[in-house]
Amino acid sequence: MSLLFQPIQFGQLQLSNKIVIAPMCQYSATDQGNVTYWHEQQWANYALSGAGLCIVEATAVQAEGRISYADLGLWNDKQRDQIQTLLQKVKQLSPMPFAVQLAHAGRKASTDKPWQGKGQLAPADPQGWQTVSASELAFNERDVKPHALTSDEIQRIIIDFAEAAKRAVDAGFELIEIHAAHGYLLHQFMSPLSNVRTDEYGGSFENRIRLTLEVLSAIKAALPHDFPVGVRISATDWMDEEGGWNLESSIGLAKALQQLGAVYIHVSSGGLHVQQKIKIGVNYQVPFAAEIKKHVTIPVIAVGLITEPEQAEEILAKNEADAIGLARAILYEPRWPWHAAAALGEQIEIAPQYLRCQPHTLKNLLIQFK
Repeated sequence: MSLLFQPIQFGQLQLSNKIVIAPMCQYSATDQGNVTYWHEQQWANYALSGAGLCIVEATAVQAEGRISYADLGLWNDKQRDQIQTLLQKVKQLSPMPFAVQLAHAGRKASTDKPWQGKGQLAPADPQGWQTVSASELAFNERDVKPHALTSDEIQRIIIDFAEAAKRAVDAGFELIEIHAAHGYLLHQFMSPLSNVRTDEYGGSFENRIRLTLEVLSAIKAALPHDFPVGVRISATDWMDEEGGWNLESSIGLAKALQQLGAVYIHVSSGGLHVQQKIKIGVNYQVPFAAEIKKHVTIPVIAVGLITEPEQAEEILAKNEADAIGLARAILYEPRWPWHAAAALGEQIEIAPQYLRCQPHTLKNLLIQFK
């Protein structure tokens, strides 16, 4: 039997298979952080995909924490209520659980939509604002320097993560992922390339990971007992020669996250520094997941240029990861799990309305929702 189509547990949440739709920003929310019809059609499409779990895009815990003015938010109850209405619709389509990735962009906030090509918007721009970070170090020379967060402001962010998490549960999400990757705020605190603080949140490894651990603890304390919370990390800054965050640091972080009750580690990389030297290729991030997996007992999700069913199956067979995250591949082909089931000789649950569309290669491989 295919490993990819075996169930997996993330804490108390059981997935029907090990295909995880990784969060992908859509830059399609209103300027107040609310969902639009774009999200309705996209989430519905994912609900019908046959994947085991969908984690929706990075969703800001503060207005200032959005990557762009068109990002989703969960910093107020109106956003919660609109998401709740949308999830109630989507969940009529399939039993697939939905999760949300809670995030704060830090110094990489206040940008235009990426396809507009303008980069960061200055605070004086009508759609821009002053960014914040661990230290007054800009992401690149064109950006306005971020404001270095005070201790009181850090505590406010921790509270806002927890409050957003409670709204996420009320809205109907069944798992929460903390975004501590890709050069956003929590990653900015962890990397010595962006954090030159001298207080309890800077300097030593223990101090630099403090904020991420405190966010996880605050969220866990605010939610129902054993509600599943996972964490996405960047395993490396791809700046080893410059003393950046690296795999050894990520192993230490993963151990600490597991001890605090994280139900999985989602392993990506990069995004912290404009001079990163990423060696992109097939499975280029899988070795990071494989190494972290040796040091924790909770599931590890691998992601990054995993595009073929056989490729995903081999990663699991080699015990390099416990689940497979798909981003661009499933954005391009939302029915990827159907084709994977056919390629690997497995059955997958789909909506009965689609049963008659099966080509010969999918005969007897698709079954309707129970």
